[in-house]
Amino acid sequence: MTRVQAGQVSKEAERSVGEQQAGEPTSAGKRFGRLALALMVLLCGVTLLLGFANKDRCTGPRFDELGRSEPDYTQRARNDACYSDIQFLWVGRDIDRHVFPYVHGGINAKGELTGGTVEYPVLTGVVIWLGALFADTDAGFLLGSAILMAPFGLLTAWMLGRLSRWRALLWSIGPPVVLYAFHNWDLPVVLCAVAAVYVMHRGWGKAGANRPLMERATFSAILLGVGFTFKLYPAIFVMPLMLYVLTGGRSGQELPSGKRYNVAGMFRIAGVALLTAILVNLPFALAGFDGWKASFTFQGLRQADITTNSFWFWGFRPESDPKNVEFQDMVTLWSPILVLASFALALYLGWRRYKRAGTYPWIAVSAAMLCGFLLLHKVHSPQYTLWLVPMFVLLRVHLGWAIAYYIADIAMGIGIFKWYHAIDINKATTIYDGFTAQAVMIGVWGRAALLVGLFIAFLNARSTVDDPVPDDFLPGVPKPATLS
Repeated sequence: MTRVQAGQVSKEAERSVGEQQAGEPTSAGKRFGRLALALMVLLCGVTLLLGFANKDRCTGPRFDELGRSEPDYTQRARNDACYSDIQFLWVGRDIDRHVFPYVHGGINAKGELTGGTVEYPVLTGVVIWLGALFADTDAGFLLGSAILMAPFGLLTAWMLGRLSRWRALLWSIGPPVVLYAFHNWDLPVVLCAVAAVYVMHRGWGKAGANRPLMERATFSAILLGVGFTFKLYPAIFVMPLMLYVLTGGRSGQELPSGKRYNVAGMFRIAGVALLTAILVNLPFALAGFDGWKASFTFQGLRQADITTNSFWFWGFRPESDPKNVEFQDMVTLWSPILVLASFALALYLGWRRYKRAGTYPWIAVSAAMLCGFLLLHKVHSPQYTLWLVPMFVLLRVHLGWAIAYYIADIAMGIGIFKWYHAIDINKATTIYDGFTAQAVMIGVWGRAALLVGLFIAFLNARSTVDDPVPDDFLPGVPKPATLS
């Protein structure tokens, strides 16, 4: 960007910010802002209650000797579309026996986890253990897990409200929260990802966003590292954050004196995120290496099958049969290669935008990378939609994208379990056997097409977190453009 172009952008930004500041809310308006934020959290609380009620339909009324709901738990969970991994995994992972995860675990020759190991990163394993601590049935486990995780969902709503105001309704009253808040253990990791954005752009304490870039970025990297130990996907966002630091943050205003790029800062962020992940994992690896390693081995052994909901299974029928070892090996090879290629493309396109606008769009690039992962990974579990929802909030894409994705996701989230039930009772074997099977196709291909479109839409979208620019942002420095 030339000095002339930079000056034009800065003037346009100042004019835009000036207009917003001219209409700055009065003290009453500010109080309304706090009330609106409280309303956002309250609505999220109601949505979380609906989410719990939705899953709780599958519990009881009787329980067997293992604490499993009766009668006909499996058929009810599928036909009533109230299935949750939380309730299902009560039996089979030693959760019902209150075994602390990983320490005494492993994986057997059949690929089955043993001794308390679960198929998730270590902090999710701890959340699972804590949720079961006072439970003796799958219903108690679901309730304990919901009580434990609900604050994560509420804090996510608060942060999104602070970051993006009314767009946070896409989270607080979003159908995905009803469907998936208590489907699996994803609320903690979503909070980590959102919190990483929050501390980067709003800071904390009295200094807020006026804290130095490296201070904010370091905290953000810690949160992403912690997020990796809940579920792996926040690690995706470390590279865009590194490039944001490399280029000096907003409009390059926080580069070291006399330097074009902050190379040392970039590598520091990578090191902090990596060290955080190592420090959290290390105690578990030392206490029970085989059990700790087994969780990763289990995921590596997963096949592209009817339970993974990915285009790899549906797009290559009938070659994608789980018994086709050659095809499964091909997916194991090419899925990560294509995922990494999509990451590289997003990072490159983000760099091109940086060259035009002067700010590396790390949130937009992170969102595009997440789309690449969801599309091309061999597993696309229904609850992964919760990962994507904050991106609809944080980036100014047309609301039609979110609505269309929610519709496709509802078709998948409900249709897949209805279809499993139809298969169980021999009423369906193909997509021609009723609407439930067709709903699955709407979900699979609707989500796939939307993820391709969102990859581009996100990369071209402006972030909500950078406007308006506060009066006291970096005092003494010219106002930057409101571009992310």
